[in-house]
Amino acid sequence: MAELVAVIASTHHPFYYRASTATGADRPPFADEWVRKIEAFRATLTRARPDVLVMVGSDHFHQLWLDNMPQFLVGKAPFYDANFYNEEREFGLPKMLLKGHEELSAHVLRAGLDAGFDLAFSNELRIDHSITCPIITLRPEADLPIVPVYTNIFAPPLPQPKRFVQLGAALREIIESWPSDQRVAVIGTGHLSLELGGPRQFGPHGPDPDFDRRAVAWIAGGDIEECLAEVSLESLHAPGNATHGFMDFMLMMGVAGEGRKADYVDTLDLFHTMEAYFAWYPGGQNGEPA
Repeated sequence: MAELVAVIASTHHPFYYRASTATGADRPPFADEWVRKIEAFRATLTRARPDVLVMVGSDHFHQLWLDNMPQFLVGKAPFYDANFYNEEREFGLPKMLLKGHEELSAHVLRAGLDAGFDLAFSNELRIDHSITCPIITLRPEADLPIVPVYTNIFAPPLPQPKRFVQLGAALREIIESWPSDQRVAVIGTGHLSLELGGPRQFGPHGPDPDFDRRAVAWIAGGDIEECLAEVSLESLHAPGNATHGFMDFMLMMGVAGEGRKADYVDTLDLFHTMEAYFAWYPGGQNGEPA
């Protein structure tokens, strides 16, 4: 059977690419520290030596809109065009073409349906920065095939937080039941406290540092039970108007497992958000049997 060799979760800041490649007067003062942290984070995936990446993210109203908004969607295309014009214009993100893994996509879709998740699918999915940002930070060669899994964190009615955790746990079982000798890493990106277009967007840190502190502790400690006790669709409005993206972190906690402490934790306070980076190795620190 396939081996789950790494579970990796992070925020997805679209300005990283531009900040990390800028030079001279255009290079922001925090860029060097950010690059150092990303290079250390990148090693968490490299040491796991994956063959294929399952990528969990959320479409930012680029391809999916209110006329047809799936709650959970699996991409099953042979290739994925990536990044949209506004992402190129505003963030400097490059156009990308990522290879898909049709066999694993089909397995995730079939097994997910059989496990009670009414997953949507797309053979013509184009992906945005929720998936390309972790490709840029973790695997800039973009040489591994991917299986995109999109969640709805933007367009109410949203799934309950516990459903994200349940899908994460199911995703792990599905991957480990895939009849293959491939090494699989699951990479998911979300948000901590985040405000978009509101009065708290451009502060010296994220809009709710207390929530960020508690959220990092839940994730790092694998405390799914406490997280579910405190987080609801209603409560996520308070830390910032885009904080529902934290539910993608909860999905990744579901993949890692209840009580499973992260093997790698790092954070960085930026001008309007806290960046956070986590990794778990189900088989041991280097992706080898414990």
